[in-house]
Amino acid sequence: MAIAKAERLMNLALCLLGTRRPLSKRELRDSIEAYVEAFGPGNGATGSDDSFNRMFERDKDDLRELGLVIETVENLDGEVGYLARRDSNRLPPITLDAEEAAALGLAAKVWQQARLAGAASGALQKLRAAGLPEDVDPYGSHGALEPRIPVHEAAFEPLMLACRDRRPVAFDYRKATAAHPEQRHVEPWALECWRGHWYLAGWDRDRGAERVFRLSRITGKVRSRGGRYTADVPDVVTVRETVASWAGEVADRSARIRLRAGSGYPLRAKATSVRELGDGWDELEIPYGHGLDAWLVEFGPDVVVLEPAELRADVVDRLRAVAKG
Repeated sequence: MAIAKAERLMNLALCLLGTRRPLSKRELRDSIEAYVEAFGPGNGATGSDDSFNRMFERDKDDLRELGLVIETVENLDGEVGYLARRDSNRLPPITLDAEEAAALGLAAKVWQQARLAGAASGALQKLRAAGLPEDVDPYGSHGALEPRIPVHEAAFEPLMLACRDRRPVAFDYRKATAAHPEQRHVEPWALECWRGHWYLAGWDRDRGAERVFRLSRITGKVRSRGGRYTADVPDVVTVRETVASWAGEVADRSARIRLRAGSGYPLRAKATSVRELGDGWDELEIPYGHGLDAWLVEFGPDVVVLEPAELRADVVDRLRAVAKG
């Protein structure tokens, strides 16, 4: 069984690498002997079509896990095809010194998820085959360090794969100030962890602009969409800087708020001054930047904005929108 699967994967890889145009599932099914023997030609019964589709998707995922870059292309008729361009699947000679290998070893230790751990281990094995010195142990150096990046969101893995494969996605997203989620269509660029939370940066097709999404606010499943990206992917995606700006980390002004005593500790940590007002309230002066209104809304009735007037108006508008549902 293992030999048969390996042969089937090899034939599928050769088909995808040897074609000059995208091949549909039907064409691949008719071209690979293992598929024909198992399921018959592409115009078979519905049951065989379903079984073939499941096997094909598994085979395609297995080839991607092995490092083959498979592109998904949709033609003018809406039919999806697949190919693996040779220039996308060819690497120059790789040489690493001991320090570079140690850094890769630390990176491989970061991931706790089994899927990512396997991918990292496989990558190191490929680097050894490409010329990594035999006397260098990527896992042995800096053995006292055990870096970890926790990932609890179910959306992380499908979004990671979508970023890698350059596949548009759709998902339901609930903003911090919204009562209900709404569907977003996104061309994913990059994932990054900032202050214990994962964020996705990409092109929001519905809004026609770059957006950053917090993964913990994605509800339901991440669904893949066919077709190519409509926007250029920037060379550098500044996820942390964007999130920091939206969270009010980049501030050039100050705001005065009233805060209920014993609450709002994140706000107190940012305050440049705190004054007790009595009757269970304090007055704080905090940095004011883009996104502060959305953050203040999260504290509900424990916060009252005193000034500036535009910040107070923005907070009131957000609260009214939440109340309306």
